[in-house]
Amino acid sequence: MQIGEKIKQMRVALGLTQEELAARTELTKGFISQLERDMSSPSIATLTDILEALGSDLASFFSHRTAPKVIYRAADMFEKEDAERGNRVLWLIANAQKKEMEPILLTLDAQGQTEPQDPHEGEEFGYVLSGAVTLCDGENKYRLKKGDSFYLTPMGVHYMKNSGDRQAKVLWVSAPPSF
Repeated sequence: MQIGEKIKQMRVALGLTQEELAARTELTKGFISQLERDMSSPSIATLTDILEALGSDLASFFSHRTAPKVIYRAADMFEKEDAERGNRVLWLIANAQKKEMEPILLTLDAQGQTEPQDPHEGEEFGYVLSGAVTLCDGENKYRLKKGDSFYLTPMGVHYMKNSGDRQAKVLWVSAPPSF
């Protein structure tokens, strides 16, 4: 690991100049410059002071955690088809069940529907991309068409159905994951 490069990245991310970091740590600008180019090595005490000035600590600095995944490509997605019910669920991010929310792309064939789900904690949001659907939540039924959205705290057995003769697509986000 190149300590100097990592310190430089942290400094730049905070919008500090070498001079400002030097002033905060009572070091010289020249030392910070040499350190960032890996031409000098700090003592543990000096490194601790620098990291404190950058809002970090030794444990975090030397942690080998990888950066969280931000971009998900088509190859990361997983699709499950339920031919009997006439729907396809495309999980838009990998390992969504381990996250705080679960975004899916639901495709409902003509006369298709999702599997009914029991009431659960959490919230669900959806946006109809194409077609028209009916959102059923217990005794309540809501008709939605392209461009409509819903925000639901499931109070009863709930599901979505397509009573039309054209395919429908819905972007659906559940928090916590429930699909």
